[in-house]
Amino acid sequence: MDFADILTSRRSVNFFDPDRDVPEALLNTLLTTAARSPSGFNLQPWKVAVLRDQEQKARLRPLAWDQPKVTEAPVVLMFLADTEAWKENTPAFDRQFDYMVSIGRFTAEQKPNFAQTTYGIYGQTPEQSLAFAVKNTAFYAMTFMYAAADLGLRTHPMDGFDHEAVRSAFAIPKRYWIPLLLAVGYLKPGVTVTPPKWRFTPEEFLYPLPR
Repeated sequence: MDFADILTSRRSVNFFDPDRDVPEALLNTLLTTAARSPSGFNLQPWKVAVLRDQEQKARLRPLAWDQPKVTEAPVVLMFLADTEAWKENTPAFDRQFDYMVSIGRFTAEQKPNFAQTTYGIYGQTPEQSLAFAVKNTAFYAMTFMYAAADLGLRTHPMDGFDHEAVRSAFAIPKRYWIPLLLAVGYLKPGVTVTPPKWRFTPEEFLYPLPR
């Protein structure tokens, strides 16, 4: 599919076909494709919890404003943003540093220099760490949605949920923020998707900086 078509065909739908599953192989393809998303220093600070089990989705639904799509969609993804992925000696940090050593960008002795860099950009305040994790995880989630649209799937990102209640119900460690939930599946038969919503034009959203 042409990318312009993907942009216009991707829609947030509320009604999913509960009888049509998303095959495991197809979901894995989408998760792998989305992993090509950019991230700061390639630290990839995202985890994805896959909810297929009906009991899990039923537990989530009342914590997500009782939205029917939580239990009707065959798959719900919970995106977890790792606020500590920038830290030295975490798996993401170590793997990326080893990679940079392998291509000659750093020497093994310069690990403290890399640690100081990631701390300076992402770790000096809780706000920096949260912004780092959520921003990059959002890149991943958006890439996933476009990839899903390309393969004929429908999605719906959800902000409407009790963050701390979801964290508690699914035992999510404090290091992870949950930027969004994503319903994934196929459109329910007989449902008509409304036309694309309006968008601001560049003339309206370009911000004039002072000279």
